[in-house]
Amino acid sequence: MTTIVPKDRTIAALSEVWASTTDLLVGLDQGQWSLPSPLPGWSVQDNVAHMVGTEAMLLGIANPEVDIDRDALTHVRNDIGAFNEVWVEHLRAKPPHEVLSLFEEYTGARLAVLASMTADEWDAESFTPAGPDSYGRFMQIRVFDCWLHEQDIRDAVGRAGHQSGLAVDVTLNEMSMAMGFVIGKRAGVVEGQSVTFALTDHGSIVRTIHVAVEGRAAVVPDLDGTATATITLPVGVMTRRCAGRVAAHEVRDQIELAGDIELGEAVLGALSYTI
Repeated sequence: MTTIVPKDRTIAALSEVWASTTDLLVGLDQGQWSLPSPLPGWSVQDNVAHMVGTEAMLLGIANPEVDIDRDALTHVRNDIGAFNEVWVEHLRAKPPHEVLSLFEEYTGARLAVLASMTADEWDAESFTPAGPDSYGRFMQIRVFDCWLHEQDIRDAVGRAGHQSGLAVDVTLNEMSMAMGFVIGKRAGVVEGQSVTFALTDHGSIVRTIHVAVEGRAAVVPDLDGTATATITLPVGVMTRRCAGRVAAHEVRDQIELAGDIELGEAVLGALSYTI
């Protein structure tokens, strides 16, 4: 069964995150493009090159012929990681303004393609990084991925921003879909237990995610009573932890646990689920 994702809202979120990223990149000098990012082995420019490459693939542009020496790239852990290096390596020696130009060209072309899709095409089953699902789900994942890379760049250059808005809402929607897997498979939360994530922005709760284990772990609208463990943390900490950008101990001082503290700690340790 495929996931039906709102078309116009998701395209608007992609447009938002790509515009925000472009505005950020325009203000960087050449030295900042070379700064290391939270992703091992990747600079700011490499993050942009990765986004360029993914949108090029979705436009039907052939991958450049590049030999990837996996033995020399210690940060590459699997075939998908090696695949992601192709465009990164291809654009690594290009001047930043050329990479930015490609980013603007390809994202603009992709928005035009997406806007022209019919509802049937948008809802049709497709490949996605999370397995077979609708094309719309794939584009929701693209919002998640691109927003994370924008934050990688912001962290690298020390320019915080874009912590709220439509793209962040869509990112959290996508992230929420993985919480059943994280709680049930990775964290090993058992039958009858539950976990609540209270996500904050400037101290105020902006999103609550409840996960209950009843036969299998699943996100639920509400819980009957108090969660076994409640984890309160900023949106940016939650997203970076889920994406493996930071270790749990590095951000532990920004996280509050209530209820079963040991269970909460186990969940924090298991949150990283992206490739």
